[in-house]
Amino acid sequence: MIFREQREIIDIDEVGALSNSARAKVLIEALPWIEDITGKTIVIKYGGAAMVAGELRDAVVDDIIMLKLMGANPIIVHGGGPNINAMLKRLDMPVKFENGQRVTDEATMEVVKMTLVGQVNQELVSAINRHGSVAVGLNGADAKIIQAEPLDEKLGRVGKVKKVDTTLIEDLLAVDYIPVIATVGYSEDGDYNINADTAAGEIAAAIITDVDGIYTDFSDKSTLVLRASLSEMVSLAESGTMSSGMIPKINACVTALSAGVSKAHIINGTTPHALVLEIFT
Repeated sequence: MIFREQREIIDIDEVGALSNSARAKVLIEALPWIEDITGKTIVIKYGGAAMVAGELRDAVVDDIIMLKLMGANPIIVHGGGPNINAMLKRLDMPVKFENGQRVTDEATMEVVKMTLVGQVNQELVSAINRHGSVAVGLNGADAKIIQAEPLDEKLGRVGKVKKVDTTLIEDLLAVDYIPVIATVGYSEDGDYNINADTAAGEIAAAIITDVDGIYTDFSDKSTLVLRASLSEMVSLAESGTMSSGMIPKINACVTALSAGVSKAHIINGTTPHALVLEIFT
């Protein structure tokens, strides 16, 4: 089920901080959600504006560490579209999309790997590991985690997920590490650029992005879908009314839910600590 719910924090004292009674109330109200996630595996797709802004990234990292300390097993699946765009512009290379997918020739694929694996993944791992040696950087080609095949010939080295091998991920979780996975897919004919929403959905997903959720009409903020069933998500994906960027997110949720994941969330990563607010309220 797609779930998005706003929470109002009350009982603010005269200096603008939560009073002691309000802090206690918040903690007590969070207990059922804390109990619910203890021992659970949570797949988090991380991307969009929340990756670029330093303060937002730090807030996401804090949330991930908090989940880990509370007994959850987070798996981070990340893209890095803005970072790739910036690198391509620095190298005076074209940036081209079709139907929400990056057109990826051989040269662009090298930039994708260099940026996702060599820059974004390592920066995120380092940020998490400031709190302790808990994060391990991976990409989909490591141990053939994400096995890919061509999506569309005209898109070049853009792939779709053929198979996910979770062996290495499960091994890392078993010894208390946080896998941080860049979405480069493996194939015998070379690596592929995998849409991060799609990859996270295949791995089984709670998705964080830089929109509040699914809008049936993005120009009308009153059309935000707060909750929807699996069948309603399928209908939305097939309706032809959704923006190209939203379609992979919907399909990722459909994939995860169809495989047995109980809930998938699409939340606004530009809201500080959106991950904790969504999970614990």
